[in-house]
Amino acid sequence: MSDLINIAVDAMGGDGSPKKIIDGIIHNHKQKKDNFYKIFGDQNQIEMCLDNKIDKKFCEIIHTTNLVKSTDSPLEGAKRGKDTSMWLAIESVKKKESHIVISAGNTGALLVISKLNLKMIQNIDKPALSALWPNKKGMSVVLDLGANIECSSKNLVDFSIMGASLYKSLYPKENPNIALLNIGSEELKGNEIIKETFKILNEKKSNNFNFSGYIEGDKLMNGNVNVIVADGFTGNVALKTAEGTANFITDELKSALGGSILGKISSLLNISNLKKFKKRLDPRLYNGAIFIGLDAPVVKSHGGTDFFGFSNSLDVCNRIVKGDLINKIKENI
Repeated sequence: MSDLINIAVDAMGGDGSPKKIIDGIIHNHKQKKDNFYKIFGDQNQIEMCLDNKIDKKFCEIIHTTNLVKSTDSPLEGAKRGKDTSMWLAIESVKKKESHIVISAGNTGALLVISKLNLKMIQNIDKPALSALWPNKKGMSVVLDLGANIECSSKNLVDFSIMGASLYKSLYPKENPNIALLNIGSEELKGNEIIKETFKILNEKKSNNFNFSGYIEGDKLMNGNVNVIVADGFTGNVALKTAEGTANFITDELKSALGGSILGKISSLLNISNLKKFKKRLDPRLYNGAIFIGLDAPVVKSHGGTDFFGFSNSLDVCNRIVKGDLINKIKENI
């Protein structure tokens, strides 16, 4: 069935694996019938979880008992050998047996093993870790989220082009607005690297994105910018701050609405709006970060997500392949 999207899945990475991973595959398969799941891991455990719920024309199990542990350093994960479920899944993409690879396992090891197996796209120096964030109007792509602590102006320009290509592959009808995350919106704000990047992007003519200058942290969610670019240190701090703030708001709202009779009555009266609010902040809906810059797409699912979150990251895989991400980057770079 050559028209299927072939997804290589590391079934042994992340909390509660392989059950969570397989439950996510089963749930995803119920929604879509155009994915083929090439599953790497312990065959006995995987078959028990699958329980014949997916026809074999839509999945294949490649057996291995060796795996990368969450406690491994990136180097230790790579040294575990070429028969770990993570390595074999990535190798499947290298050999063109799969279109894309996904793992909920060790992030550092995933990046190192990916770089050992896959080439960089020509003229790209560093891969970036990108993800989707909700905003008032829809979704934004944010990168880099921690793969590169220090970046040159060339790296940030590359990230801008790759981020725009990712956005276009996910939302083909839209032309993204790009902005650099900075401490102010004025042209003279920021360090020399970000000011140099501003100058290059401001002078660059592109049919694939519009450059909107700088964006400050308090404007990330307003929806006017679709691709937000930063070095890995700044991007990771922004990501963790946003996640922590969302969790704080959700927890405080639960406490306020459940702490008194009046609060409970209010929550019952507003149950529809509360469900919409909860869904909007549900991180499982935005699960699936992407390493871009390599010559094949690598998706990192959050290790602590549940089957529903993993299913959503499989949907991201499907959209990336259909959107022809790698070729879009090559054309635009």
